[in-house]
Amino acid sequence: MGHLLSKNGYRVKKRTRKLHHRKKKKRNCFLQGPCMLCFIVHSNSSGLDDDSDHLEAAVNGCCHNSVTGISVPGVGGVGIGAAAAAASKLAERYATLASPEDCSKFLLSPRELAIWEGQGRSLLSAVPAKLIPPPALFRTAGVSVTVPIPVPVPGCTSDYTEMVCKRKCSEVQRCTPCKQPRCAFAAPDGGLENGGVGGGGGEAASNSETGHCHLPLCPLPSSSSSSASSASSASSSSPTDGCCGFGVHADLPHSSDSSPCCLHHYDDCQARSSDAADHLSINHLPSSILLKVLSHLTVKERCLCASLVCKYWRDLCLDFQFWKQIDLSGLQQVNDDLLVKIASRRQNVTEINISDCRGVHDHGVSSLASHCPGLQKYTAYRCKQLGDISLSALATHCPLLVKVHVGNQDKLTDGALIKLGEHCGELKDIHLGQCYGLTDEGIMALARGCPKLQRLYLQENKMVTDQSVRAVAENCPELQFVGFMGCPVTSQGVIHLTALRNLSVLDLRHISELNNETVMEVVRKCRNLSSLNLCLNWSINDRCVEIIAKEGRSLKELYLVSCKITDHALIAIGQYSSTIETVDAGWCKDITDQGATQIAQSSKSLRYLGLMRCDKVNEETVERLVVQYPHIVFSTVMQDCKRTLERAYQMGWSPNTSNTS
Repeated sequence: MGHLLSKNGYRVKKRTRKLHHRKKKKRNCFLQGPCMLCFIVHSNSSGLDDDSDHLEAAVNGCCHNSVTGISVPGVGGVGIGAAAAAASKLAERYATLASPEDCSKFLLSPRELAIWEGQGRSLLSAVPAKLIPPPALFRTAGVSVTVPIPVPVPGCTSDYTEMVCKRKCSEVQRCTPCKQPRCAFAAPDGGLENGGVGGGGGEAASNSETGHCHLPLCPLPSSSSSSASSASSASSSSPTDGCCGFGVHADLPHSSDSSPCCLHHYDDCQARSSDAADHLSINHLPSSILLKVLSHLTVKERCLCASLVCKYWRDLCLDFQFWKQIDLSGLQQVNDDLLVKIASRRQNVTEINISDCRGVHDHGVSSLASHCPGLQKYTAYRCKQLGDISLSALATHCPLLVKVHVGNQDKLTDGALIKLGEHCGELKDIHLGQCYGLTDEGIMALARGCPKLQRLYLQENKMVTDQSVRAVAENCPELQFVGFMGCPVTSQGVIHLTALRNLSVLDLRHISELNNETVMEVVRKCRNLSSLNLCLNWSINDRCVEIIAKEGRSLKELYLVSCKITDHALIAIGQYSSTIETVDAGWCKDITDQGATQIAQSSKSLRYLGLMRCDKVNEETVERLVVQYPHIVFSTVMQDCKRTLERAYQMGWSPNTSNTS
């Protein structure tokens, strides 16, 4: 684009060009800058007035249109080759110049300007890079247009040679590189004011209304091979403010430390970016959704990770709903002091799990109980250091307890169970497995005081006898899950369980004096029984299994590991039962291929058949059954190994990655 420089140096004619309908490839000058005529010089000297007519003629001779990307060299009859040779000579001549006056006269001579403009971009590469300042590029509607406009520079003298020489002087510092986005700011009216680009103001205004405005670029520091940043300025409505109309500081080339307008625009850009980031932040989600997201984290992840993100997340992690159900199982860092702090700050705890926390003692649990009267579920497996004090405190201070799982606590005695029976009438689920200090006295007191009990599990409690079974059956009619694995109970005690009409799960593993008649009677009377575990009972035979298959109208799971059964038991299950889905006959030495094949063929409901260590069942038969009945899972040593390897392969394991010894 040609430039017209007025005689007084303060105004410029605005020339507009219509944008071509057909978008062509843009071609800008060196370093995306204008042609040599874009060296704007502001002066009141008479020398410039004398040469203005010649300069205008030279401008008209070289019309560099940045919009259309077409350069039309027309340099007063000078040919391309001659101009190139002249340009080389001029470059050599410039290298010998030393004084500022000679530089200015050399650069601003109309003849030399015409020669430089004649060649355009190709000849500019011969000029020392420090002579070519990057102009201000105003980007509107996706079109890059070079708009150099004279602006009075504060502090400049009337001698135009001073500015030109400052571009070459070594004492001028380079602009300090600043991390800023390539952004710019449009005029308040959305267009380009006082020196705009033809045809671009309307689009800029429309873009500004839609929130997507194309703005002038902030000046960027030049490379080592280019000159220091020198921003061309748009005309300002206030000539004395030191800024162009678009916020580009006019004094930027002279001072690398102070550029208030650019810094102001940079801050504004940063503010806009920050606002956009804040608008898209996860913290703008409703707190209820964030709480739902954080609820999928464990207590350790919330305390050590999420709560350290920001204060807002810390407050969310301290929300009462996260501290209603606390799972501290397996955390060896948990001690009495931590439980005291939790109890003192979060008094709405309803569930806590401190299984395998060896640093917790009776004092910590007692403090928790005294501060959390609403506690409903308490789990403390394998906490051998806890005794009656902690469980008694829970029973005294937490009358709403409905679940107490304290398996494998050697120090528990009947005193704690008596307290539970006295104060916890709402108790529904209790696990006392491997608490070897409990006797019939404690179990009977518990049964009498907790009539709503639904789940009772005892395992290897060597001092619990038939009296406990009878007390439970008589005082807890709502029992649904009963387990007496390894307890010294007999058929005389088990027969009392026939009074439990809601019984659905019965675990009678390893009951030494259990006969077939008792088992059959329990199955006949307990019509809702869905799972029966008779493993490790050598007295269970084929006839008992046949009655179970016939009478167990709701039975779905039958476990017969290491029982004295043969193929007839499996054939009876397949023939008489239409509900049993799981049968485990592992370690039954008399099971053969016939029994496995018959139950697979005749049972319509079977989904799992355990044949682990049934040595009379051939692996070839099992392979055939796996192919023939894909809906049934057959469990043998070989089949389980294959499934394990298949899952390992699916998870990315390969034999090459394993460590072989």
